[in-house]
Amino acid sequence: MGGFFTRERFGQPQFLAGLLLLALFAQCLWLVGRKPRHPGAESAEGFRIREGLRQWKGEQIAGAAHAEGQAATGEELAPFDFARNGGYDPNHSPMWYLIASAPLLPWPQALQEDALPHPEWLVQAPYLVFALLLGASLWYVARRLYGNAGGYIALTLYCFSPGILRASAGWLAQPEVGAAWGAFGAIFTAIAVAHTLYAPREVVLWNWRRMVLLGLSLALAVGSQFSLVILVPAVLAFMLYVAPTRRTAALAIWAASGGLALLLLYASYFFHAEMFWQGMRHAHFFETTWRAFAMPGAYRELLIQLASHSPALVFGVPAALAVYIAWPRARYFGNTAPLLVALLFLVLGLLAPHYPGLGFRLMAVPFLFVFVAGVSADLLETAYRTLVQACIWGLLTAYALWNVIELARLGRG
Repeated sequence: MGGFFTRERFGQPQFLAGLLLLALFAQCLWLVGRKPRHPGAESAEGFRIREGLRQWKGEQIAGAAHAEGQAATGEELAPFDFARNGGYDPNHSPMWYLIASAPLLPWPQALQEDALPHPEWLVQAPYLVFALLLGASLWYVARRLYGNAGGYIALTLYCFSPGILRASAGWLAQPEVGAAWGAFGAIFTAIAVAHTLYAPREVVLWNWRRMVLLGLSLALAVGSQFSLVILVPAVLAFMLYVAPTRRTAALAIWAASGGLALLLLYASYFFHAEMFWQGMRHAHFFETTWRAFAMPGAYRELLIQLASHSPALVFGVPAALAVYIAWPRARYFGNTAPLLVALLFLVLGLLAPHYPGLGFRLMAVPFLFVFVAGVSADLLETAYRTLVQACIWGLLTAYALWNVIELARLGRG
């Protein structure tokens, strides 16, 4: 036990990262306490909880076999209509509902049309946990790739991101932070697994922990948003690229992790084979509008969404891209991988202007944070370190202060 609590694992960097995550948690709680409330019959949140509770109690499979009706009124709260899809939720598996309702199992009154138990933070508890886990994962990845400076930059961008806060607190937004954590974890776990294939060990058995983590990440991502099945081939592509001489082992690990993810997805249907088959048959894995490529308004809306998720990206991404293109030293795999994934999600978000495209846009944000942090960390190692450091910390300070001031201005909903 003494070897675990070492300075390397719990030193000053971890302490500062913990303070940033604590700031994220405090902001989320503040936003949750001021969230506009809707009557239970009109709330997508209330619908998710009741659906999940009914499945936990063995009454039905959540999001499946609804003969009529939609989740809620208003597109911003209910972007899917069961009646138009054979009674099935086209975008989410029952896992989405089970996660939402799990903290409320001790409160049977949550099944009522107009009653959600207090305190409000309990309703949002799963997403607050996901937000903290995604932040910790982002810090770990950025620090491993770019050092302490990269970790601090990425985590600061994340912890004061309005889009992350809204998704975590459920502020008129779908709870996509769990899917975002699953997507982030799937990509970087796959890369980590592929890197370990060069170790002189029996790789498939040695990597069983990472295989399980990869399977859990894929299950959480796809179970929370069916269209994230795009991660399955993306994960394989990264693994084959990173380990070109161990492709058989990479393929075996990918298949095993994918099989675990499929099993977990099946388990979310409580092993009802017919319901699982019908859910997959009615799932909308890819809903795209190719005409969006020729619509200037679609690009403008995408940029507006990104700016609303994180105003710092308005300055950070163009600057990082310019450096990445002009400076060969910045064009290495550690910077390229998050950029490619972010571009993939942004293109998918462009082609799906409504839901689930809105989810894709949010999922691109953590990868953009990592990319900006990587290029920034590279610049900090040049002769212009003092100037670069002043620009970066000035931007981050203004970004954090602006976000805190905007939160303070919110009245109670």
